[in-house]
Amino acid sequence: MNRTLKDKLAVLPEKPGCYLMKNANGEIIYVGKAKVLKNRVRSYFTGSHNGKTQLLVSEIADFEYIVVSSAIEALLLECNLIKKHDPRYNVMLRDDKTYPYIKITNEAQPRLEITRKVLKDKAKYFGPYPNAGDASEVKKLLDRLYPLRKCRSMPKQVCLYYHLGQCLAPCVYEVSAEENQRLVDEISRFLDGGHEQMKQQLTEKMLQAAEAMEFERAKEFRDQIKSIEAVMEKQKITFTDTVDRDIIGFAVEKGWMCIQIFYMRQGKMIERQTTSFPYYGNESEDFMSYVTQFYYDKQNALPKEILLPEESEPELLSEWLGVKVLTPKRSKKRELVQMACENARIALQEKFALMSKDDARTVQAVHNLGHVLGIGVPHRIEAFDNSNIQGTEPVSAMIVFTDGRPDKKEYRKFKIKTVEGPDDYGSMREVIRRRYSRLLKENQPLPDLIVIDGGKGQISAAMDVLENELGLYIPVCGLAKDEKHKTAQLMYGDPPEPVNLKRDSYEFYLLQRIQDEVHRFAITFHRQSRTKTMLSSQLDEIPGIGEKRRKLLFTHFGSLKKMREATVEDFRQLGIGDKLAKQIIAHLRKLES
Repeated sequence: MNRTLKDKLAVLPEKPGCYLMKNANGEIIYVGKAKVLKNRVRSYFTGSHNGKTQLLVSEIADFEYIVVSSAIEALLLECNLIKKHDPRYNVMLRDDKTYPYIKITNEAQPRLEITRKVLKDKAKYFGPYPNAGDASEVKKLLDRLYPLRKCRSMPKQVCLYYHLGQCLAPCVYEVSAEENQRLVDEISRFLDGGHEQMKQQLTEKMLQAAEAMEFERAKEFRDQIKSIEAVMEKQKITFTDTVDRDIIGFAVEKGWMCIQIFYMRQGKMIERQTTSFPYYGNESEDFMSYVTQFYYDKQNALPKEILLPEESEPELLSEWLGVKVLTPKRSKKRELVQMACENARIALQEKFALMSKDDARTVQAVHNLGHVLGIGVPHRIEAFDNSNIQGTEPVSAMIVFTDGRPDKKEYRKFKIKTVEGPDDYGSMREVIRRRYSRLLKENQPLPDLIVIDGGKGQISAAMDVLENELGLYIPVCGLAKDEKHKTAQLMYGDPPEPVNLKRDSYEFYLLQRIQDEVHRFAITFHRQSRTKTMLSSQLDEIPGIGEKRRKLLFTHFGSLKKMREATVEDFRQLGIGDKLAKQIIAHLRKLES
């Protein structure tokens, strides 16, 4: 530990706050909160830690801290700082699944809508629902039962909903604030578990209509009762009361954390959400950091109760959110939390088992491929693909797979220098020559297998350069494609011949992945090269634009489209005068028209 760190640790205050850990480049790599800054920050530099935390600590070169007046402020500040800085070692909430809510808008003439975003707009939100279909069914039912405004914008005359008795038509008739509030209150009660009461009221009306021999009317009430039963009573009751709850549990293993959230609405389990990620700090602190981020943007749609495991901080969360947050020690609630934690543990075990199986299959595929070709195990495979359109901007790309997995830091790009026109064989010769003469010169390790995107001609061209020019005997195979441009056949040998490889084998799947990846990489590089050439040629037509300015413009704007859309002020930043800037913009816009 350097002297500066020791001095800063010695003067840390005994107050609540947030700390920001930095690496040698001054980047914020971790944000945490503490009830007592002095104790928490110093704990990183004393005692033993697990491997993940040691990795974090090894990168800490400096830190700063912000003192706050309470633990609640520290909780919220930590959440804001994580969102702002996106530190590499922090748990980040990345919602890849958002659930639908039913919303009663906060307008003079409110209406119902389905949304996946909970905003701070004073509207009422109910949910979440397991899927958009369920939310839509509930909304349709409410639309039939309660005549709130239906149209997003006010029409000039009444619509069909008014004639069906499903809208009070505020577009034409005056609807009082009191009447709207009554409907909003009834819908709120209905969605908060009051649908049983609505069923009773409709049953009474149905019987009264039947006694009065108004059978059509009675049938309408009966259909409404059936709709409520079909939509609102799908789920099995899992709790005796109808309190809306979120039950959250977590498990950790091998440096990973899994969090399970069970959504219980009106006493029914409607959905669960599973998230897993690597974590680097203290497990209970990182868990609470995730939970805080989870509720940060959902304060308009909170359940009445949140259940957490005992390792958490319920008081802080409860004070901030204004709802009951419990860590139950007994009863059915404790069983629910244990169930969430157990599901998290099982989800992690399943993740590791699948990862292990996938790794094993990939390694086995590499071994099998080597056996089929009779070359030993090809731990390092280098693959090549050429790309050109009618001979323009010919390029080549090379990718590397190490033990069956892409090794992207080893990828290389080649601009073809000695070949003119669409000559795949010549391009392959040049690239193989440049690549492996360089490896020999720099005494770098050679691959165990070279894969060529092509058939006999490309293989022979590559082998000729390797053996006759460089004196290298590296196995070379080719991947020929069918008329649908799909991997069809593995070619190997001298002369190259088809290799009998089952299309449903893991070895064949590995070769498909290699071919798809090298083709993707080559095409991407070719598009980039063409874009630069097009940009250069069009700029060359403008007087006053030389090579230096052309490079400057390309580096700054990146594309002709952005240059066309730029203002004179944008060009001024590059030291280009207003007159020339106007000429560039006018010229590029003229070319587009």
